[in-house]
Amino acid sequence: MTRILGIDPGSRITGYGVIDSDGRYSRHVASGAIVVTGDSLADRLGLIYREVSNVIEDHRPRQMAIEKVFVARSADSALKLGQARGAAICAGVIMDLPVSEYTAKMVKKSVVGTGGAGKEQVQHMVRMMLNLQGKLQTDAADALAVALCHAHTASSLGRLAELQAMR
Repeated sequence: MTRILGIDPGSRITGYGVIDSDGRYSRHVASGAIVVTGDSLADRLGLIYREVSNVIEDHRPRQMAIEKVFVARSADSALKLGQARGAAICAGVIMDLPVSEYTAKMVKKSVVGTGGAGKEQVQHMVRMMLNLQGKLQTDAADALAVALCHAHTASSLGRLAELQAMR
């Protein structure tokens, strides 16, 4: 089992999810949201960095996966989202974690089976795959979905490498 940290970055709310997975079976370890407050962008980015670092210290993942930036409603929104991603990625890199990136479409396809899945579908499948009860906070569910996508992708790539080595 490998411990994976998934991150759903946001300039106001950054979701995180930690799972243990062997690629076929996954177990929920922790999840939540970092609510980012403050007027200064620098202060908000510092908070994201510190809180993601705290999650890493508390749960000791061996790998990190993060959602890639999508085209936002405005250039300003895309820049802020990219900076939030950068703060989270820096926390992982400083803590010596390999960081993988996945598009929202890849995450949805991996967890739900279709890249056009809605938030409710993602939440439902994350609850089913991790055998969780009750409602999940949206950002935490999205972060867990990123971690699950990474677990499935890494497992598939490992099996593919094994098959190629047999040839």
